[in-house]
Amino acid sequence: MEGARAGAHPGRMTTVLNAAGEGVELVSPDATFTVKAHEGQTGGFDLFEVDIPRGPTVPPHATPWGVTFYVLHGRTAVLVDGEVHDLGPGSTLTIPPGAHHTLTVHTPTVQLLAISPTDRMRRFFVDVDAAVPPGTPVAEAAGALGEIAARHGVTVGDWPS
Repeated sequence: MEGARAGAHPGRMTTVLNAAGEGVELVSPDATFTVKAHEGQTGGFDLFEVDIPRGPTVPPHATPWGVTFYVLHGRTAVLVDGEVHDLGPGSTLTIPPGAHHTLTVHTPTVQLLAISPTDRMRRFFVDVDAAVPPGTPVAEAAGALGEIAARHGVTVGDWPS
């Protein structure tokens, strides 16, 4: 990964720098996830910069990993287990493993940080990035996303028709 210090000792955290615009970019049909630091570098969590344009997103889904969002800019409503949370810059929201969630972007884009306590979220989006060509509409990617979700223990609600 970019920024890893040469000569690092195995099993020890190292100083890692990913400047603005750097990191491993993983593209999904409804967002771009840039890996800014992974659990091997941080000692236990993955950090993503997430850019989400306004438009269709995946239906409510539940993941076996938790995630915390910190909004950098834009506004979004996140539905978690039937409760709507309106988020703007500086807001945080923690979603526990197994909670059904989705979001709606209210501004042209939303940029947020996503922090996940394991590498499972990153592994999921690595698979999505490899299987779904960039620019594929969410509805057209439903089949591939469903297969990937099942492999990673993600449950997805009904796709809109």
